[in-house]
Amino acid sequence: MKKNIAIIMGGYSSEYEISIKSGNVVYQHLDKTRYRSYRVIISSEKWVYLANDGTEFPIDKSDFSIEIHNKKVNFDCVFNAIHGTPGEDGILQAYFELLNIPQTSCNHYQAALTFNKRDLLSTLKPYGIKCATSYYLNLGEPIDEDEIIKTVGLPCFVKANRAGSSYGISKVYERENLKAAIANAFTEDNEIIIESFLDGTEVSVGVITYNNEVTVLPITEIVSENDFFDYEAKYQGKSQEITPARITKTQEANVVRWAEYIYKTLGLKGYTRSEFIFIEDIPYLLEVNTTPGLTEESILPKQAKAAGISLEKLFGSAIDEALR
Repeated sequence: MKKNIAIIMGGYSSEYEISIKSGNVVYQHLDKTRYRSYRVIISSEKWVYLANDGTEFPIDKSDFSIEIHNKKVNFDCVFNAIHGTPGEDGILQAYFELLNIPQTSCNHYQAALTFNKRDLLSTLKPYGIKCATSYYLNLGEPIDEDEIIKTVGLPCFVKANRAGSSYGISKVYERENLKAAIANAFTEDNEIIIESFLDGTEVSVGVITYNNEVTVLPITEIVSENDFFDYEAKYQGKSQEITPARITKTQEANVVRWAEYIYKTLGLKGYTRSEFIFIEDIPYLLEVNTTPGLTEESILPKQAKAAGISLEKLFGSAIDEALR
């Protein structure tokens, strides 16, 4: 019997349009012989099922169901394609856990932890995982430029603490540009993280559960045409994403070991994509994404392809694991 699958997309953040693209790719590639797929748009204005003819049917939030022509439809599983809040920060994960509806991303605690860059790095440091020197700042606190530069140096990165797709991030070379970068980061979040610049090879490592086994996908090297891997580099072709990465066997072994260790130690499930920068042979962790981009141009689907996994199998496996 076919399973009813709600593919949730959209969200409340600046990543709304990117999420819509990811969700539509999932919709196109899910096996129609196994699943009845429903595109569910979640926004701050409404939650609706969007039919192919453009008709919208409201979601009953009491049990996450829809009614189509007087017939109630419940879902066997939710495929989470929302980047940012509320799909990547634990809010929807907790909601679906309360409703006992399986969903494809990690559980609510792990989602909240990984979405908060400051908390994630603080949690992983005692396990021996290397990361950049950092300085934390909250909205309304005094900005001590001398202390920031003393702590992290220049150049440095100013980032929104809870945002994705490089929204709210700036690379700062000069002291006089620091406050503008901080103001930019505060447009995305009321918490920011300022990090020291790590000069090395950047890689992205996909770790998934596939056929009931934790699997590290082929590693991708990031070579940005811009000053860093910003929005343009990620989504507008201003970068080279080289899979497999041009790194040494020692570097590969080290980053595979740490990426898998993070996945298992944090109790993650579903898809993840972790970003590292190598300082010599040592990978320094930047962040962990638990609902990474799923368009044909996105890194994780390209890594799956390099591993011989089609989009149909990749997306189907996420549902199989959630239902398991």
